[in-house]
Amino acid sequence: MPQPEIVVTGAGGFIGGHLVAALRSQKVGRIRAVDLKPPESWYRRFDDVDNRQLDLRRREDCLEACAGVRDVYQLACDMGGMGFIENNKALCMLSVLINTHMLQAAQQHGAGRFFFASSACVYNADKQRGYDVTPLREVDAYPALPEDGYGWEKLFSERMCRHFAEDFGLGTRVARLHNVYGPHGTWDGGREKAPAAICRKMVEAKASGDHRIEIWGDGRQGRSFTYIDDCVEGIGRLMDSAVHEPINLGSSETVTINDLVSIVEDIAGIRLERSYKLDAPKGVDGRSSDNTLILERLGWAPSTSLRAGMEKTYAWIHDQYVARGKGRDYRV
Repeated sequence: MPQPEIVVTGAGGFIGGHLVAALRSQKVGRIRAVDLKPPESWYRRFDDVDNRQLDLRRREDCLEACAGVRDVYQLACDMGGMGFIENNKALCMLSVLINTHMLQAAQQHGAGRFFFASSACVYNADKQRGYDVTPLREVDAYPALPEDGYGWEKLFSERMCRHFAEDFGLGTRVARLHNVYGPHGTWDGGREKAPAAICRKMVEAKASGDHRIEIWGDGRQGRSFTYIDDCVEGIGRLMDSAVHEPINLGSSETVTINDLVSIVEDIAGIRLERSYKLDAPKGVDGRSSDNTLILERLGWAPSTSLRAGMEKTYAWIHDQYVARGKGRDYRV
């Protein structure tokens, strides 16, 4: 009996690359990896995988991506850290094209299961004001007031998944990802998220001897950060479950940005003078994951401590920085 076909979109990116690696190790079927970027620029690339460069904003490319597949993991989107999201709202919204065409292609080709990577940015902004963080429950996405641009795109696409399940019987799964971080991801260039940006700034400070760091906002913003291994395991558990409503996939360990900087200082063995860029994009005041539902439905929740995850992330970014200085590509 032939092995089932699986497609992972956004496979050249951070989460997609880790997901492909996990699926390979589990030997769950033949994997088709798809990304807009050419494979040689992907963060992780495997020669025993069907690697394809496709533009999933185009319906015909989505039909090619989904042809003959049983499982679809839809992670492709245009996004980045808070600076990118706040300054590229229209570009983020255009990812609706990808989600629409991928759902249509999966339904047309008779795929059995469809995973959609949503975001904690779908949550009502009024529930994230103030530094006294109350963990967000899945019901807190409504009444709708998500992050402008990117959050609206994710929330709208969640509704599409729901209606494709109701109207066409497509087995959709939706995870609201909370600040996923770890090795093999963007760490410079403007699209990196806070954990990677802080690690890079720490490495640069040690290398240059300029022991200063600029922090966006006042540093009191509360967040939870989810290590990539927990994220990938959660996606697998959700895909194998009968859970069809959106579910939080995030750590419940809440820290401030100042706390995060202190953790990385301890890891790097350095102390930096802090300055605060109060007019920089900083996102909501406080956001964390309430894991009641995922524990109830999956009997599991992310458990990697922030310290343990940041140690691995800092080490990888340090090696990236050193390799770049020597003119080598350290990514794959």
